Amino acid sequence: MKNFFRVIYVLMVARNKEFYRDRAVMIWSLLFPFFIVAAIGFAFSGGDQTVFKVGVYTPHGAAGFSNPILKENYVRRIDYNDFDKALNRVRNFQLDLLLSAQQPGYYWMNEAAPSSRAAEQLFLAGNSGRALHRQAVTGRQIRYVDWVIPGVLGMNLMFGSLFGIGYVIVRYRKNGVLKRVQVTPVTPLQFLTAQVLSRLLVMVVITVIIYVGCDMFLHFIMRGSYLDLIIIGLLGIVSMISFALIVASRTASEELANGLLNLASFPMLLLSEVWFSLDQAPHWLVVISQCLPLTHAVQAAREIMLHGTSLGHLMYHVWVLLAMTVVFMAIASLLFRWNEP
Repeated sequence: MKNFFRVIYVLMVARNKEFYRDRAVMIWSLLFPFFIVAAIGFAFSGGDQTVFKVGVYTPHGAAGFSNPILKENYVRRIDYNDFDKALNRVRNFQLDLLLSAQQPGYYWMNEAAPSSRAAEQLFLAGNSGRALHRQAVTGRQIRYVDWVIPGVLGMNLMFGSLFGIGYVIVRYRKNGVLKRVQVTPVTPLQFLTAQVLSRLLVMVVITVIIYVGCDMFLHFIMRGSYLDLIIIGLLGIVSMISFALIVASRTASEELANGLLNLASFPMLLLSEVWFSLDQAPHWLVVISQCLPLTHAVQAAREIMLHGTSLGHLMYHVWVLLAMTVVFMAIASLLFRWNEP
């Protein structure tokens, strides 16, 4: 048993040395996400808003709801079936006003947000003569850079996990490295475990450096536990590495591997709420997004960072990531071949 883990350790160290000796790849892995976050921070630092965003709480089965303010062309209506989620949007300056289909006479606004107070005046002017009940909430403004940083970190984890494992193993197979390893006492389990641990260690170190470096000048929000955030990050990395192993299990062409990995990464970039929320997306699109590991990693990290949610309240994401990891690893182990199929 001791020799089993020693082999894994030696293989992991060898893979780490291969990574940091390739200075171009290492520098790019550090600087690329850092530049993206910096560009977003400067581009959206003004916070200008040309329309009012009014949320409407419409639980499943509720009748259609209308109000004079929702008919204005400068007002964007956003429907929610989760009241607490919508209320958090008001607290975080992401919604100017919240109405409820169940309580038409009530409205929620943020007293600290100028746009919320302006939207309230328009709402009251359009509903004069009606009995209205104001529900004021308070909260700290969440800038776009605060909202997007978990997505950018998740995107970096995704690219590093998919291409750092999938592409490398395919290259090993094409160059004959796996064929030489096959004649040694190393088992496929030892080899794959060493690759996973090596990439996990590299991605954790890179992500921590990027997080600290960006926070030094952007000062983004972090309300939750760093331990919870690290656990979610680890689960996200392992699940995406496991998925990459499926692509790398038999593929011998680097071009094919590159195409398959890109095919897997682009849906996650578009549907995992990396750059934008799916609040207004069709239900079927939201269902598809829940089948992607990056979605659960980003959503859980965002809840921890922006709302201080504890890991105990995010167990849905935890169990889904664990289940995906087990399924992906099982498939990869069944398909894996040392040589070209």
